[in-house]
Amino acid sequence: MNSPEDNSQFERQRPIYLELNFQIICAVALIAVIGVSSVTPAFPKLAKDLNINPKNLGLLITAFTFPSLILGPIIGIFADRWGRKKIIVPSLFLFGIAGTACAFARDFNLLLWLRLLQGIGAASLLSLSITLIGDLYTGDRRIAAMGYNASISSVGTSSYPIIGGALATMGWYYPFMLPILAIPLGLLVLFALKNPEPKGERNLQQYLSNAVKVLKNRQLFGLFIASAANFVFLYGAYVTYLPQLINDTFKAPPTIIGLLLSSVSIAITITASQLGRLGRRFSGTSLISASYVFYALAMLIVPFVSNIWLLLIPSTIFGIGLGIGFPTIQTLLADLAPKEYLATIISVNGTFYGLGQTLGPLLMGYAFGFGGISSVFFAATGFAVLIFFVFRYCTCK
Repeated sequence: MNSPEDNSQFERQRPIYLELNFQIICAVALIAVIGVSSVTPAFPKLAKDLNINPKNLGLLITAFTFPSLILGPIIGIFADRWGRKKIIVPSLFLFGIAGTACAFARDFNLLLWLRLLQGIGAASLLSLSITLIGDLYTGDRRIAAMGYNASISSVGTSSYPIIGGALATMGWYYPFMLPILAIPLGLLVLFALKNPEPKGERNLQQYLSNAVKVLKNRQLFGLFIASAANFVFLYGAYVTYLPQLINDTFKAPPTIIGLLLSSVSIAITITASQLGRLGRRFSGTSLISASYVFYALAMLIVPFVSNIWLLLIPSTIFGIGLGIGFPTIQTLLADLAPKEYLATIISVNGTFYGLGQTLGPLLMGYAFGFGGISSVFFAATGFAVLIFFVFRYCTCK
């Protein structure tokens, strides 16, 4: 098995983004983030055509994200034992087949089952795309590869709502056909990806035991809670129910819904680019705490917006919060994690991502059922305030 170091001289001869291996990895990451952002602009049409109560729309996201909550840590063990390709290739095929089948479902319960299968396929893709970068690159090239990959994923996150919104103007089911792209990608990974497959084995009981030890660290646990909360806001209030508010209040077409949803990525990109300067002036815990102030302010403003384009204000504020909070959490996790348990900590943090993705739509769905669409954003405001104090307690010395 060749190591990354064996090919380091050849690697330096051309930029990372021109390498086929890296392009395949980025394609896997792009598929990993397509499952939610591309379909949410179609939710209002879907609810109308299938006669679904809007409070149940969050189940389409919960069914998709739930498998990552259960499978996250286990996937890492299997990938170390069997190799990355043996997990990624069938995952892409399952993602593509089940995801495309959603476009042909006309029963909501069947649609939920297909989304669950698609979510099983998606559970490994993002974490293993990052793992592949770790396998193939070292030193400065690894840092550069991580940066390029994050940028390309952000482009996908911002463009998918626009693509999905445009497709949804023809019918709610058209955005659900996009996962078919995962099938040829699976073949490309199988035959074209050249990576050093690991041969080591890891004991499941020891792995879980280490995870429990990690959770006893109060500061790390505070970061895990912060990670989960980010996805409660993003997947619960913003991605799932902001489209419903735009449709109900402003009668906007799916194209406009997609455009407004994608606007948050611009704020994230600009803010994250300034994080180095902010980090020199403020501590990491202060920046994460500030992100929850931005979340609360953004969620509080939404119900009072009277013009559709004024929604760009809370979207920008929300994006600033994500641009500050999300990468800072990753930085602090890397700083605090013992080196020998770094993989365990990242896997556990990934499970908390799944927890936030899964609980967010459910919690906001309960708020919607209790008091309508405005209650979703008032509940999110209160939740942001609560997490602010929980995080401060967990990270105070």
